[in-house]
Amino acid sequence: MSGGTSSKVLRAAVVQFEAVPNDLESNLGTVSMLSAQAAADGVQIIVFPELCLLGYWHLTRQPRSRLQELAQHREGPAVTAVQELAVELGLGIGVGFLELDGDELFNSYAVCLPDGEVHVHRKLHAFEHEAISSGDTYTVFDTPWGVRMGILICWDNNLVENVRAVALLGATVLLAPHQTGGTKSMSPHGMRPLPRALWDNRHDNPEALKAAVNGPNGRGWLMRWLPSRAHDNGIFVLFSNGIGLDDDEVRTGNAMIIDPYGRIVGESPVPDTAVVIADLDLDLLPMATGRRWLLGRRPELYSILTQPSGLERDARAARHSASPVPDTFHVNDPSANHTQLVTGTD
Repeated sequence: MSGGTSSKVLRAAVVQFEAVPNDLESNLGTVSMLSAQAAADGVQIIVFPELCLLGYWHLTRQPRSRLQELAQHREGPAVTAVQELAVELGLGIGVGFLELDGDELFNSYAVCLPDGEVHVHRKLHAFEHEAISSGDTYTVFDTPWGVRMGILICWDNNLVENVRAVALLGATVLLAPHQTGGTKSMSPHGMRPLPRALWDNRHDNPEALKAAVNGPNGRGWLMRWLPSRAHDNGIFVLFSNGIGLDDDEVRTGNAMIIDPYGRIVGESPVPDTAVVIADLDLDLLPMATGRRWLLGRRPELYSILTQPSGLERDARAARHSASPVPDTFHVNDPSANHTQLVTGTD
């Protein structure tokens, strides 16, 4: 197997590239080319972006009937092609695809391992289209390298409970495929779209685009939360992302690999197709701050986390609602035998 099977180091890669909308053949070609390059560099697991086999944001404009035409079963030709490629190259390959299961659609992610195993995660907080359902299961699995991995797609990672749950299920490496950066946020201090002209003029003025993707609407936004997911749970995070045009928005890339201390150990320096490779030092895990915090948990205090506040919303409503989030939440916690007052702002 390329890269060996060291018990101390796992060589990982994360990818940023511009998927061609609705062009499975082209996107599979990119996956194949970049995977082959990674395998030649000894990579053992490579992580491509969310919905990279089909494209992403343009799907929001399609009718349900069109989505069903574009979607495939997890045993269909798209995932099967990646599965065969993983076995051929001897490395794990993670790709995003639109899954069809009966009449239901899911924003899904398949990790194809070199031993032929395939693990599929369905996005837990789907908001892209009313026809796309949310998944209801965490996806954590063992790998041929003796490392337990988990998958969370894009918005799944924003909710801290999900990353903690994956860590508690034993994952020490989190695959975090995204299509983000340059989005229109409802929050007053959230992200803002990047002008399309920056991407169109990238060859004439590359520095302007580079400054934008590394600014507050790209890398700067990620730095406000993403490293903490790794640090607070004592896990490695493999963040892949789209770059370039995504329907009417410009994705910012910023593919990066983060260690259990929240340190960036590899990232893309350019707003273009890129493969970021880093050796994960697995010896960091046992004494990582976040893993010691896990040992200090007091689960008997946390029933409040599972009690509905009555304000919960579907991911589509939570993401797109123009109504402000209340400054206070009143949660009835039976274990505490009184009402908890939870305060906070966005």
